[in-house]
Amino acid sequence: MMDRLLWGRHPSGPSTPGIPSIFGVLGLMLLSLLFLTACESETWNRSELLNPAVLTETDSDIARTFDQAMIVLPRSRGQEPLVGKLSDKAVRHQLAGLGPGRHYPTIVYMHGCTGMGRLTPMLAFAKAGFAVIAPNSFARRFRPLQCRASERTGGENIFVFDFRLVEISYALQRMAHLPWINNQRLFLVGTSEGGVAAALYRGEEFNARIISQWTCHGAPFIRGLAAPIGEPVLAIVRSDDPWYQPDRTAGQHGDCSTFFKTPKLSKSLVIDGGAAHDIWGHNGAMREALDFLRRH
Repeated sequence: MMDRLLWGRHPSGPSTPGIPSIFGVLGLMLLSLLFLTACESETWNRSELLNPAVLTETDSDIARTFDQAMIVLPRSRGQEPLVGKLSDKAVRHQLAGLGPGRHYPTIVYMHGCTGMGRLTPMLAFAKAGFAVIAPNSFARRFRPLQCRASERTGGENIFVFDFRLVEISYALQRMAHLPWINNQRLFLVGTSEGGVAAALYRGEEFNARIISQWTCHGAPFIRGLAAPIGEPVLAIVRSDDPWYQPDRTAGQHGDCSTFFKTPKLSKSLVIDGGAAHDIWGHNGAMREALDFLRRH
């Protein structure tokens, strides 16, 4: 025969609330409170670590796009612009040698769907006195193409368009801490796929933006212009650009002027003749872009 001692019950008497049952309930309540407090504390600590001032994002995919960005810096008259990465010794030496209070007006340049391509526009901007920072989208570990350059078509892996927008906002966050940048004179320039990003970025950090080799027309996820009211926009495209012809893509033919929010400060330059995609090799387009940047 086995005697069983029950909480709150004397073995020889009726069931009554006893001291053990009260302590049991209080104990459970205390344990629950401690558990919840620990969870909240853990969550709070984890959230605190998401603060950019605390978190080190070294070698994350988004950090790589800036750490491996192409940097193009102006140099003294007669010298070609300096091209490299922020980590390069020559770039660091150039920036360390800037005089007190010297800040470059700076362009965030968004490359096309296959990468940096020719340096023609970036070199021209640097020769005109602008520093250029071109985030390298392909520095990401996972970065598929959204275009087929050989077929002059795009629209695959459409999440890439969101990648490009994040690259702009992340570059701005990193640039805010660089003393050689004039944060009062920032510009956004995008070419082709990068032109889509320049068109759709909705921040107000830039004095002006240039959208090249893009029409602002197309499917809902790429159509339109998000530049805020009051921000000047220069859009440049070829009328015969083979990427946007009706027989190749649906609804992408046209130019960005349809979407201008501040038409008095903005301009759409449509280049006739020559069924090509590139506009930076056109002297008139480059001259127009440089004049536009200097004015703003």
